Amino acid sequence: MFGDMMGMMGKLKETQQKVEATKKRMDTVILNEKSSDGLLNVEITANRELKKIEISEELLNDKEQLEDYLIITLNKAIKKATEVNEAELAAVAKEGMPNIPGMDGLFK
Repeated sequence: MFGDMMGMMGKLKETQQKVEATKKRMDTVILNEKSSDGLLNVEITANRELKKIEISEELLNDKEQLEDYLIITLNKAIKKATEVNEAELAAVAKEGMPNIPGMDGLFK
C-alpha cells in the first residue's frame, strides 16, 4: 500500500513537471486570427499573450469600426488560444493521472 502511494506521488510530481513544461511551450505556440475581410490581423500565444496586431490603413479612418474589429478579432483569438491551452494541459494531466476512482470526471 505504501509503495503504491509513493509511486502515485512520484507520478503526480512528474505530471506537475510536464504541466509546467507544457505551459512554457505554450509561449512559443503562435496562433493567428484575422478579421473576415483581412483588414485586422492578430497574433497571440497559446498562453493568451498578444504578440502582434496589424491594422490596415483603411481601418484607421473609422475609430468605431476599428474598435469593433479589435473587440471581435481579439475575442476570437483569445477563445482559440484558450481552447488550445486547455486541450494541451488536459492531455498532459490526463496522461499523468493515476487511476483514482472518481477523478476521471475532473479532466473532461
